[in-house]
Amino acid sequence: MTIQEIARLAGVSPSTVSRVFSHHPNIREEIRARVFAISREHAYHPRLSSKQRNVVIITPYQSPYPVRSCVEMILMALTRKLPQRGFRLEILPQDNLSRLDGIQFCAAAAIGAEPDDFRNWSERYSVPLVLIDREAKQHLPGVHLVRSDEVQGMELALAHLYDSGCRKIGCIIHGHPGTGNADIRREAIAAALHRRGIAESHSLICFADDEEYLETVGKLLRHRIDALFCPDGNGGILAAYALSLFGRKIPDDISLIASEQTFFSRYGTPPQTTITPDYPGMASAVANVIEARTSGRPSPSRTVLPYLLLRRDSVRTP
Repeated sequence: MTIQEIARLAGVSPSTVSRVFSHHPNIREEIRARVFAISREHAYHPRLSSKQRNVVIITPYQSPYPVRSCVEMILMALTRKLPQRGFRLEILPQDNLSRLDGIQFCAAAAIGAEPDDFRNWSERYSVPLVLIDREAKQHLPGVHLVRSDEVQGMELALAHLYDSGCRKIGCIIHGHPGTGNADIRREAIAAALHRRGIAESHSLICFADDEEYLETVGKLLRHRIDALFCPDGNGGILAAYALSLFGRKIPDDISLIASEQTFFSRYGTPPQTTITPDYPGMASAVANVIEARTSGRPSPSRTVLPYLLLRRDSVRTP
């Protein structure tokens, strides 16, 4: 199948088909839909233009994270790495995706987006989409995944707490069941505690948004925990504040591990031990996928990178 054959079946010129695949804004919607339908029917995958270097970065329109959190740190890494590879970036909030029909781009990357929101991506766009920091339950045509290894990250933090002598570890997962990576983290934490013979109970693994942290920390303290693990969100800041209100000292009374927060974790009192995604590695993986697709080379549908442990002073020495 060639562009000329698709043009004949669609009743348009080859140049029009080419403009459809390059997402030229001056194409009528019915022509775009007809060309895409024919290309899907005949399993035609256009080779992306190596000259087209515009990449759209899709960000949450209502960020579920605080400032300088995962979303922002991924965005910072992308804005450093992709221009080094010769790509031009356009930042687009997810509630403004209709703008995609009016711009030309060779790929898109969505930060912290739910896979179900993009399950029909390939039916509308011929360029690749990279979902960052999310796992999909099923294969999505045209969609690639770049994420951190949540199971390894939870194990990394809990192993450090256990090796430091902690035996009753409370955990607060940012968010709620069924959203983001919350369920993966819950299962990984429970498994890590079970492997170490620590009695895991529903009351010691909690979900909470920022507004619920103070109350949740109070509930865990009533269970006489000796450590607190707060993956993702603003947990490090909020947990330190809550523990101070309850008269607990870090790490003398409670050891604490949170997720890395730029300009806070290393400057907290005490500096906080954290787990952190490999943000430069994630940005490089995104660039690798886009470069492979634009050059016609195969690219992995899923890239999983390990978390890193940054050891500071919020975990007591055994």
